[in-house]
Amino acid sequence: RLVESGGGLVQTGGSLGLSCAASVHPFSRYTMGWFRQAPGKEREVVAVISWGSHTTYYSDSVKGRFTISRDNAKNTISLQMNSLEPDDTAVYYCAGRQGSYSARAADFRLWGQGTQVTVSS
Repeated sequence: RLVESGGGLVQTGGSLGLSCAASVHPFSRYTMGWFRQAPGKEREVVAVISWGSHTTYYSDSVKGRFTISRDNAKNTISLQMNSLEPDDTAVYYCAGRQGSYSARAADFRLWGQGTQVTVSS
């Protein structure tokens, strides 16, 4: 089970941090990611981190602004979002995948309920 927290409303240029608490075992063997879905659009990958944090992936639209991290001791992942833009407005989902690293949404089987992020212009 995955539970996201930290969404909300922020102005353009602002920052927001998301967290995801995972009730899976062993969490340290899960590839974890953040995905988002805006109204009328398909779900897209935002950032992914491998089980040992050795590999990270960022979509071009967030590279340099967002940072994904994980704490295997606490079974959590985080997404620090800086320089937010109105196009970042979406429901953000935490997702997990046990097995080999992947950044494809279709390869993730474990999903949270999502948290709304709204960036006002």
